[in-house]
Amino acid sequence: MMALFIPSPSINSFSLGPVTIHIYALCLITGIIAAWIIGVNRWQRRGGTSESFETVLLWAIPIGIVGARFYHVMTHLGDYFGPGANQHWWAIWEGGIAIYGAIGFGALAAFLVARRHGLAFAALADSLAPGIAVGQALGRFGNWFNQELYGLPTDLPWGLEIDPAHRVPGYEQYATFHPTFAYESLWNLLVAGVLLWADRKFTLGRGKVFALYIALYGLGRSFTESLRTDYSYDVFGPIRFNAAVAMLICLAGVILLIWLIRFRPGRESNVDPSNVITEATKSVVVEESDGEVADIEAASGGTDDAGEAPQEKAAPAESSPSEP
Repeated sequence: MMALFIPSPSINSFSLGPVTIHIYALCLITGIIAAWIIGVNRWQRRGGTSESFETVLLWAIPIGIVGARFYHVMTHLGDYFGPGANQHWWAIWEGGIAIYGAIGFGALAAFLVARRHGLAFAALADSLAPGIAVGQALGRFGNWFNQELYGLPTDLPWGLEIDPAHRVPGYEQYATFHPTFAYESLWNLLVAGVLLWADRKFTLGRGKVFALYIALYGLGRSFTESLRTDYSYDVFGPIRFNAAVAMLICLAGVILLIWLIRFRPGRESNVDPSNVITEATKSVVVEESDGEVADIEAASGGTDDAGEAPQEKAAPAESSPSEP
C-alpha cells in the first residue's frame, strides 16, 4: 500500500536577478493584503472612509511586524544571544515571528492613531477581525515552505513529510509530522466565517466581533501549540508557554465578549468624524446650490408649472386702414 503524506516544498526562496525573494515573506504580504481588503470594505460599510483606514493601517502594520519579531526574540533569547547563537535576530525573512506580538503591538498602534483622529477604535477592530483571521490563514503557509513549527510525529494520511535537515533534535528518526500550519490555517478560515456570520446575524458592534475573534483564535491556538515540537518554555508542568498564553487569550476574549454584551449593546452610530464632516459639507453645498437656483428663478420671474419661464403676452397688433 502506497504511503500517504503531505510533501514539503523543495524550495523556500527564489532569485530575481541579484534579489532573493523569500516565499515566507510573500505569504506574509499576501495575508496582509487580504486583511487590508476585507477590513477596508467592512470599515466603509460601517460609515468609515478608506482614507482614515489607510492612515491607521500604515502605522499599525509595520509596528505590528516589529512587535511580532520582538515577541519571538524575547521568548527565544537563547537562540539569538550568547555563544554560538544566531546573531540574525533582525532577519525576519528567516522565520520567527509571533502573532501575539503582532496583534498586541499592532492594536496599540491602531488605538493611538484612531484616538488621535477621533475614530471609533472598537468599530475599527471589529472591521479588521475577519480579515486578520484570513490573513493568518494565508501567512501560515510560510511555515510550510520553511519546514518549521510542525507538530508531533504521526502516521496519519495527512502527515507532513519533513526533510532530515529540518527535523528538530530528538525526532530525527521520524519522517512525517502533524501539519500544524494546515490545522491553524483551516481553523482561522473557520473563525473568519463564524465572525462574518455572527456579525450579520446579531449586528455586533463596539468591539464584540474582535472579542469573539480573540476567544476563538486563542481556543484553536491552544490546541495547535500542544502538538508542536519546536522549543518553548514549559509552565504549569508540561504546558508550553505559548499554549498557556493562548489559553489566557481565549479566556480574556470570552470575558471581554460577555462584558461588552452586558454593558455595551448595539453598534456605534458615528465611527469616523471625517465622514460626517464630508456628508455635512455635501448637504451645505446642495443647500447653497438650491438657494442660488431660487435666486435666479426669482430674478427671472419664476417658472410655470411646466418648468419653463412664462412668456410675456404679445401686444395686439394695430389694424391697418383698409385700402379704397
